[in-house]
Amino acid sequence: MPPLLQPPIQVKVKAVLKKREYGPKYMKNNFITGVRAINEFCLKSSDLDQLRKIRRRSPHDDTEAFTVFLRSDVEAKSLEVWGSLEALVRERKRRKEAEIEYRENLFRNQKLLKEYKDFLGETKPRSSATAVFLRGPGKVVMVAICINGLNFFFKLLAWVYTGSASMFSEAIHSLADTCNQALLALGISQSVRIPDQSHPYGFTNMRYIASLISGVGIFMMGAGLSWYHGVMGLLHPQPIESLLWAYCILAGSLVSEGATLLVAINEIRRSARARGLSFYQYVIQARDPSTNVVLLEDTAAVLGVTLAATCMGLTSLTGNPYYDSLGSLGVGTLLGAVSAFLIYTNTEALLGRSIQPDQLQRLTELLESDPAVRAIHDVKATDMGMSQVRFKAEVDFDGRVVTRSYLEKQDIEQLLQEIQQVKTLEELEVFMLKHGENIIDTLGAEVDRLEKELKQRNPEVRHVDLEIL
Repeated sequence: MPPLLQPPIQVKVKAVLKKREYGPKYMKNNFITGVRAINEFCLKSSDLDQLRKIRRRSPHDDTEAFTVFLRSDVEAKSLEVWGSLEALVRERKRRKEAEIEYRENLFRNQKLLKEYKDFLGETKPRSSATAVFLRGPGKVVMVAICINGLNFFFKLLAWVYTGSASMFSEAIHSLADTCNQALLALGISQSVRIPDQSHPYGFTNMRYIASLISGVGIFMMGAGLSWYHGVMGLLHPQPIESLLWAYCILAGSLVSEGATLLVAINEIRRSARARGLSFYQYVIQARDPSTNVVLLEDTAAVLGVTLAATCMGLTSLTGNPYYDSLGSLGVGTLLGAVSAFLIYTNTEALLGRSIQPDQLQRLTELLESDPAVRAIHDVKATDMGMSQVRFKAEVDFDGRVVTRSYLEKQDIEQLLQEIQQVKTLEELEVFMLKHGENIIDTLGAEVDRLEKELKQRNPEVRHVDLEIL
C-alpha cells in the first residue's frame, strides 16, 4: 500500500520592523529654540543663520508658528565656534558667574534706589497701586481705615476721661480694626502685582493671607485685651466718672461705623449680583476677603457700641461697675467670634477648595460634548481666589476624530499616491513617521482649541491643564 502524501506545510512569515534602540544619537534630532541655542551653547544669533530652520506649531494660543533648529546642528556649530567641548564648558561657567554677579549688583542697586526714594519721597506713585484704592474693595478698606482711626482717637480720650472698661474695650476694638484694615490695604496692593517667573499664577492670594493675619490679629489684640480688661474690672472694680462724653462719642462712633458698614454691604451686593450669587453665599465663600473683613468688623463694631452703651447705661443707673466689666467681656466675645469666622473662611480659601458643583458640571459637559473627546477622568477645578479658577482634567481623545481632522487638511489624491508608492518596510516607516508626527501636532492643536474654548466661555477660568491619556 503506497504511503499517504502529506499536504505541504505553509508557514506564514510576518514582516516586522526591526526594534530600534533610541540612544543619545537619536536624541540629537530633537528640536531646540533659538533662545535656548544661544543661551545653552554660547552662540550668537548670526551663528544660527546658516543652520537648517524648521517651522513648528506654537503651543500658545496667541502666538504664530515659530522657528526651531536641530539640536545636532546646534551642537556641531558650538564646537566649530569654541573649538572643543572643554572650551564651551569654560565659557558656560564664566557666563554663569557673570550672571550671578549681575543679579547681585541688580539687587544692590534696587536696594539703593529704594533707599533714595524713601529719602526724597516718591514723585511718581504707581498708578496701578493707586487706582485699586479708588474703587471696589480698595475703596471700602480706605474708608474704613479713616473712620476707624478717628474712632480710636476719640474713644481713647473718652476712656482716659471716664476710666470705663467698656470704653477701653471699644478703643482697643477700633485700634485693632484700623491696624487690620491697614494690613488689608497692604494685601490689596500686593495682590495686583504682575505674575513673574517665581510666582507664575500671580499674587491674588495675598488678600486671603492678609485677611487671615487680620483675623488672628483681631483675636489676639481685640478679644484678648477686652477679656483681660473685663476680668480685671470684675476682680478690682473701680468707680466710673461722668459718662456724658462717653455717650456722645459712642453715638458718633455708631453713626460712622454704620456708614462704613453700609459701604461694605453695597459693595458686596453689587459683586454678588455680578456673579449670580446671593449675599450670604458671597460672604460664606469669601469671594472678596478684604470686603468681608470690613463687613464683619463693622458689624461687630456696631453691635459692640450698642453693647458697651447698654452696659455703661446700666452702670450709670445702678452704680454697679460690674455691668461695665461684663460689657467689656461681651465685646471681647464678639471679636473672638468674628476672628474665628475670618480664620476659618480664609484658611479654606488658601487650602484650594473646589468650585461649586454646578459650575464644575458646566465645564465637564463642555468637554464631553466635543466630538474629539471620548471621555474625561480625574477632573479637578480649584478656586484660586478672587473668582479665578484653575481647571485640570485627563482627556481620552478619539483618535479617529483627530486623524480625520488631520486628513481634512490634506490633499487626499496626493496622499493616495504616497501610499501607492510604498513598496518596502523602510518606505512604510518613512511614510508613517511623517504623518504620525503631523497627527501628534494635530492632537496638540485640539488641546489648544479646547483650552481656548473653556476660557472664552468661562471667563473665571484662568488656567487650564488638559492631560492626554
